[in-house]
Amino acid sequence: MTKPVKLLGLMSGTSADGLSIALCEAAGRSFKVKAFGNYPYSSALQARIIAAKDLSAPGLSSLNFELGRLWAGMVKRFCRAHKTAYKEIAVIGSHGQTVWHSPGRSGHTLQLGEASFIAEETGRPVVCDFRPADMAAGGEGAPLIPFLDEYLYGAGAPVALQNIGGVGNIAFAGKGVRTFGFDTGPGNSLMDTAVCRLSRGRLSYDKNGAWASEGSPDLEKVYRLLEEPFFKRRPPKSLDRSEFSASFLDKHFKAVFNSRDLLATLNAFTAASIAQAFKKFSPRGTKDLIVSGGGALNPALMDNIAALLLPSGVRVRSCAELGLHPLAKEPACFALLAWLALKGRPNHCPSATGARGPRILGKLLGR
Repeated sequence: MTKPVKLLGLMSGTSADGLSIALCEAAGRSFKVKAFGNYPYSSALQARIIAAKDLSAPGLSSLNFELGRLWAGMVKRFCRAHKTAYKEIAVIGSHGQTVWHSPGRSGHTLQLGEASFIAEETGRPVVCDFRPADMAAGGEGAPLIPFLDEYLYGAGAPVALQNIGGVGNIAFAGKGVRTFGFDTGPGNSLMDTAVCRLSRGRLSYDKNGAWASEGSPDLEKVYRLLEEPFFKRRPPKSLDRSEFSASFLDKHFKAVFNSRDLLATLNAFTAASIAQAFKKFSPRGTKDLIVSGGGALNPALMDNIAALLLPSGVRVRSCAELGLHPLAKEPACFALLAWLALKGRPNHCPSATGARGPRILGKLLGR
């Protein structure tokens, strides 16, 4: 019987609201999340991360080290809280903080959060910087989560897995399905940006979808927005959160909007982009959509998605119903990717990213 190994995964998503850490256990094909923690950032740090794309080289360098030191401290807190000694951990995977992602033939991507500080703090191997190897092989560098979806769901009934972070991305997996995935469009980024503006920085997101629930969506505008070029592109495709953020709001919502109606419209648009992706690309027989990420904690968004897919007989549910915290899936994925990289095994899904073939993603520190 294969002896279980402990793995640690770190994820700081495009919403830039905090670091999620997952302690996982792997044995053969078995993979489970044993513990999870989320460590919020201050509103000031979140604002600096979101604005990092406009920083000079010294500013980026400083933020890179600042995040590395911060995350090393958060790992220390997490391991103490869950009574896990560093020596018990086989490897740590850190995705890093994406500050720019521009796929394509001459594309480039940048994730900050110097992982050397995590390696120094723990004395354990750390795998980081996963996206560049995929892009060097002709891929989009994202989404990377479909690899975990295939690992967990590839042998079962056809299923769709939707992650809703700052950006939305979907994957399709199951027996007889060639696993693939792509970015669907906005996740929480549009709604978060609008709330921050409307509250003049006092709030960073629409908690429980409360504002959206109180408003009336402009459905005609939602349908027009679904005609944007991104939605007409065929997969593989990925995007940077900036494509559906402040500039998008400035372009499409110049007219005066009641704040609740604006959030209701943005919420409906996000839901519609997800439902559209499912309807266009889901393999025949897919009747289950499992949602993860911060969006799974927004009841208004979940209800909107469910209402759009109900006529097709599709069940929409949070991954929490399967025993996985919605914020734990992404860090768990990078724990798995790090473990496989350490073993010298391919750890991405080329059919999702468009890469020429399987590769071993990530750079190894501290082995």
